[in-house]
Amino acid sequence: MTDNAELTASFTQLYGTAPEGIWAAPGRVNLIGEYTDFNDGFVMPLALPHTARAAVARRTDGQLRLHSTDVPGGVVSLRVDELAPHSGHGWAAYPAGVVWALREAGHDVTGADIQLTSSVPVGAGLSSSAALEVVTALALNDLFQLGLSAPEIAVLGQRAENAFVGVPCGVMDQMASACCTEGHALHLDTRDLTLRQVPFDLAAHGLKLLVVDTRVKHALGDGAYAERRAGCEAGARALGIGTLRDLPYEDLDAALETLAAGEDESVVRYVRHVVSDNHRVEQVIALLDAGEVRAAGPVLNEGHVSLRDDLRVSCPELDLVVSAANDAGALGARMTGGGFGGSAIVLVEEAMEDTVAKAVSEAFTSAGHAAPGIFPAVPSAGGRRIAPAA
Repeated sequence: MTDNAELTASFTQLYGTAPEGIWAAPGRVNLIGEYTDFNDGFVMPLALPHTARAAVARRTDGQLRLHSTDVPGGVVSLRVDELAPHSGHGWAAYPAGVVWALREAGHDVTGADIQLTSSVPVGAGLSSSAALEVVTALALNDLFQLGLSAPEIAVLGQRAENAFVGVPCGVMDQMASACCTEGHALHLDTRDLTLRQVPFDLAAHGLKLLVVDTRVKHALGDGAYAERRAGCEAGARALGIGTLRDLPYEDLDAALETLAAGEDESVVRYVRHVVSDNHRVEQVIALLDAGEVRAAGPVLNEGHVSLRDDLRVSCPELDLVVSAANDAGALGARMTGGGFGGSAIVLVEEAMEDTVAKAVSEAFTSAGHAAPGIFPAVPSAGGRRIAPAA
């Protein structure tokens, strides 16, 4: 990945003028609360140190020119007044979708030259796409003086992904990228977007949170995500509630009995996962507030079992991370993100980091899998401008 000086020089060589600034927006890892965001539920992500960065300059002629240092190919040139949902463009659909969403919302974005580079692993379930959306929106918000707040930027990014790209994601990824703060996890109520920064100082407790990238690529646009979202909505309809957020955890067993009488068994499983995972978010927050960070480990394990057995979005590689890590002495582990590959998180004693990482790597080798990528998740800052006007 290029540094800021290299990105500036590359932009200047590519477009013939210097950028007006450089912005960064991070990927995220979700501590707990999976597939809850599109059910108006609770999530608890933290921003990673890995970021998408954008060097940007305004245009006034309606041209949108996009380039990535990470993707082979030349500049993608589009007209802002011709942007249309589901029109393709590959990786460029994410920043182009943001321009479309801003203009749809009435903001007079008259064009831009944008060069992107990212250290967020792609396909690892760490929200590389949301980082692209948020960094684009941040830059355009500043350059065109749109006055949007960080949550408003996140919602625009989600709209770009939902309506323009065509992936029915919730708002968690964009909110994490836009709103997280260093040293904290973000407790987000996805119904009203109220948020609280929950202190998550792992080092002070002698702990590490490891991200294990299985290097198994997944695509949320393949229908599996949409099928589970539709199943959750069917469950809410059958129970006569607006969303699964409206079902208290204490009433879950009775609700599951009701659903079992008339709904497909998959709907029963999906409802059980979402309502119980909302409850797990509340459990983890209470533990962090009490300073009992280690006690969150078993809750992570419970979350993985639910994702594996009820939501059925895990895979052999993710299950292997969890079992190998726990067998080697981890405090807890679970898959994170959309599943079907991607990453898992592992909570470990700092002194056990190398032992657990080695055990996971050896388990992958024994199973014939490619070596996983393993790195610590350091709770980091959300989207921001990182270089002044040139």
